[in-house]
Amino acid sequence: MNEHELRGLIGQVKAGGLSRRAFVNRMLLAGLTAPMATQLLAISGVAMAQSSPTYKPTKRGGGGLLKVLWWQGPTLLNPHFAVGTKDQDGSRVFYEPLAQWDSEGNLQPVLASAIPGLEDGTLSADGRFVIWKLKQGVTWHDGKPFTADDVVFNWQYAKDPATAAVTSSVYKDIVVEKLDDYAVKVLFDKPTPFWANAFVSNRGMIVPKHLYADYSGARSREAPANLKPVGTGPYMFKEFRPGDLVSGVLNPDYHLENRPYFDAIEMKGGGDAVSAARAVLQTGEYDLGWNMQVEDEILLRLEKGGKGRIVITESGNIEHIQLNTTDPWTEVDGERSSLKTRHPTLSDPAVKQALSMLVDKQSVEKYIYGRTGLATANFVNNPPKFRSKNTSYEFNVDKASALLEQAGWKKGADGIRARDGKRLKFVFQTSINQPRQKTQAIVKQACQKAGIEIEIKAVTASVLFSSDVANPDTYTHFYCDLQMYTTTMTQPDPELFMVQFLSWEAATKANKWQGRNITRWQSKDYDDNFKAAQGELDPVKRAAMFIRANDMVVENHVVIPVVARPGVVSMNAKLSAQMSGWDNTTWDIQNWFKEA
Repeated sequence: MNEHELRGLIGQVKAGGLSRRAFVNRMLLAGLTAPMATQLLAISGVAMAQSSPTYKPTKRGGGGLLKVLWWQGPTLLNPHFAVGTKDQDGSRVFYEPLAQWDSEGNLQPVLASAIPGLEDGTLSADGRFVIWKLKQGVTWHDGKPFTADDVVFNWQYAKDPATAAVTSSVYKDIVVEKLDDYAVKVLFDKPTPFWANAFVSNRGMIVPKHLYADYSGARSREAPANLKPVGTGPYMFKEFRPGDLVSGVLNPDYHLENRPYFDAIEMKGGGDAVSAARAVLQTGEYDLGWNMQVEDEILLRLEKGGKGRIVITESGNIEHIQLNTTDPWTEVDGERSSLKTRHPTLSDPAVKQALSMLVDKQSVEKYIYGRTGLATANFVNNPPKFRSKNTSYEFNVDKASALLEQAGWKKGADGIRARDGKRLKFVFQTSINQPRQKTQAIVKQACQKAGIEIEIKAVTASVLFSSDVANPDTYTHFYCDLQMYTTTMTQPDPELFMVQFLSWEAATKANKWQGRNITRWQSKDYDDNFKAAQGELDPVKRAAMFIRANDMVVENHVVIPVVARPGVVSMNAKLSAQMSGWDNTTWDIQNWFKEA
């Protein structure tokens, strides 16, 4: 698409002859992301679209108790330490960002008074700065005013290495200046096409300065508010039992009129996905069940009861197998899976390639996930223009066996291959639920035929995804050879998503295992490509760079993608709740209500 055609389309939007949605769809076909398309409109003086309101209640409260099930219960309620989706979702009940992503990839203001744009000078055309104007009259749950000082503090708090925040990658390379009590300026050190990162969505939730100022840096884990949040959100803290229950009550001073509808909320944790599905779809005891990682055959049967429905939302989430690049069985300076080690057998490219051919993705899709998980060769699957066409996958036990044989891995008397005294035996861990255990069994069977021994390890979800840095069984410690889980893409752009393969993001003892690079893979080529993509303003070139990033982690078998997973929740038939594949499940909880 040339400049003349682009200007013509923007002119049609201005004149009302072309809808914003149609324009964004045209731009997606041309290689742009939804936020880039909306930024083009903003730069051209077209106001940011607001999602159509669907909220019907005419007063605050009166809706009774909202009961939701998170079968992986939150273990901590500080969003800067939320290593898992469950903790982000739990935090979002109480805390809010400046803006959030709707289901179509549009930005919506939350604590911001409006979305920045070139027309009013709040957005830089060269990608060097963005100015956020804050909503006035917002108070914290304890009555203190929300101001620019809180926003600036969150930047200082998260970027401090001693804080060991999982959000540090979002904030460490920017500068945030207070312009006045209700405006901040975010400065970038280079042209930044994806400016809607800091203070946005799940990495943008803001905690109060007055409760955290004395707990920055090394004292960050001692803050009482880590377990007793005081936010600006629709619900105020009542009770928290880590891994079991999060409860809140209506915020009478919430900054949106007639919201929330429900008088209280209970987020129940524990159990398993199948039980959660039944509690919503079959018994009707709960209003919503999170992350329905349940065999599709079971979901279809439960839906026939008529008490609820399955809601599927397009997203960039991916169920994948990680291959440890470090040695989880050797301790160096009191640390296993240390960057000072290399994995004794997974460092062989032939072994990694063989493993990739021993994952029967088609069977996983057909017999386990159905409509809720599609076999894929890619780590990045959405938006479509970031989806690589260069990758492919093949399930072939014979080829995998031949590859290992050629690499010198010979079968012993027990049928397990070995070379130089090292056996191909791997501990393969994941969280306990039926789809994952069945996937493990499929992989183990194929590996056994090829001469690889797989020891299955299934960890309770609340333990594997715990925020407890002292817990050696968390997925961030990765004290095994292989592990499988879903990583979520909470923006309609892969930049933050692909941070998890950067060398300096390795999860280590030094950063309390809060780094996002769980495999500890180190690649200068990947790092350089990522840095270049961060500053590339040409959307087509930038998309190509992230496609290359995807190809690098797939071709080097850092991970083995299994199935692309859309967002899947079970929902009471009367509950009105918008889901977004680009934000938390609880991103719009202030607007949830029940139809009469």
